[in-house]
Amino acid sequence: MNDGGAKSETLLQVTEINGRGRSLVAAQPLRAGQVVLRESPLLLYSAFPFLSSPPPPYCDHCFRLLSQSAQRCQSCSLVSFCSPNCISSHTPWLCESLRRLHQSSSAAFADQSPERQVQARFLLSAYNLAAASPSDFQILLSLQGGGENGDSTSEFLHSLLSAVCPPLPVPISPELTAALLAKDKVNGFGLMEPFAVTNEKRSVRAYGIYPKTSFLNHDCLPNACRFDYVDSASDGNTDIIIRMIHDVPQGREVCLSYFPVNMNYSSRQERLLDDYGFRCECDRCKVESSWSEDENEDMEEMDGEDDEEEEGVGEGCGDGVDDDSSFPHAYFFARYMCEKENCFGTLAPLPPKGHDVSRLLECNVCGSVKEDEVVGNA
Repeated sequence: MNDGGAKSETLLQVTEINGRGRSLVAAQPLRAGQVVLRESPLLLYSAFPFLSSPPPPYCDHCFRLLSQSAQRCQSCSLVSFCSPNCISSHTPWLCESLRRLHQSSSAAFADQSPERQVQARFLLSAYNLAAASPSDFQILLSLQGGGENGDSTSEFLHSLLSAVCPPLPVPISPELTAALLAKDKVNGFGLMEPFAVTNEKRSVRAYGIYPKTSFLNHDCLPNACRFDYVDSASDGNTDIIIRMIHDVPQGREVCLSYFPVNMNYSSRQERLLDDYGFRCECDRCKVESSWSEDENEDMEEMDGEDDEEEEGVGEGCGDGVDDDSSFPHAYFFARYMCEKENCFGTLAPLPPKGHDVSRLLECNVCGSVKEDEVVGNA
C-alpha cells in the first residue's frame, strides 16, 4: 500500500521527557490517518531458530515468501534469496560465519533453546553491521538498553561466536555483546505472519531494529499505530509505517501500544515490567488500578495474545477520545478496535486526501477496512 512519503523530521521532533527518555512529539498539528513516520530497518534477522528444519521459506534479506525461482547462496548453502539484488546484501563475512556456525551447530546448539538460536542470528547481523557500516553500528549502540554486565546467555553466545566466526575489523567484547542483546530486547520489532482467524498466536517472520521508531513511547490508549506490508511487491516492504489514529495538537507526544489494547491492567503491567522494565502510569492505568478484581476479570475475557511488538515508553498519549472516569477506553474500543474474531488489532483511518479525513479505517493486524461510522454520520 502506498501511504505517501511522510517527512518525519517536519512532523515529529525528538524531545527528552523527564522519566521517559527520548520521545517523539508532534512538531505541528497532526491529522487522523496521517503518515507521520516511514522508516527502513537498520538491520533485519530471521525469527527462526538457527537449526530450523526445513529452512524458513523466506528471502533472507527482504523476508518475502520465496518463489520457485529462489536462489540459494552457493557458498554457505544456508540461506536463500528472492532476487540478485537481495543476494548482494549477503556479505562474505556473514556467509562464512553462517557456514562455520552450521558446521559446529550440532555440538554448540544441541541443547540450546530456540530463543538463544534466534539471539545468535541477531548478534551475527549486528556484528556484520559493525563491519559493513560502522556509522549505522554507532546508531545501534546509541539506542536505549543496558546489559553491559551480561548474563549466562550473553556469555555463552559471545564465547561461541568469538570462537567460530572470522575476525572482525572492530573489537567485540563480552560487555558489548551483552549491551547489544539488551538493545535488541527493548528496540526490536516483529514482522508478523499474515493474520488468520484461529486461536493460535501470530508467529513472527523476522525481527528488525528501526532507530527513530524506537523513540515512540508506549501508552495503553495510543494515538498512533504501526503498519507493515512485508509481502508487498513494492520497494520498502520491510519499512514500518506509523499512522495517526486521531488528531493531535502540536506539542503532544505521539505514542504506540506495545500490544493489543484490550489486555487487562495486570497483564499489561506484568508484560511491560518483564519485557521493558517499567510500570505504566498512563491515565487509563491510573483508573484501572483502582478497579476490583472482578472488573479486571471482565476485562481479561476480552484479552487476546498477539506478538505485534511496538516500542517505546510513556504516558498521556491517548487524549483526543472521549474520557469517562470509570471507563476511559470505552470510546476507543468502540471506534478503534477491530471487530474481526481473534484479531485484536487497532484501526486507523487511511491517509487523508487533501483536506478530507478518510471515512475508511484500516486494521493494522488483519488488514480489513471498514467505514468509520462516526465520520460517516458527521
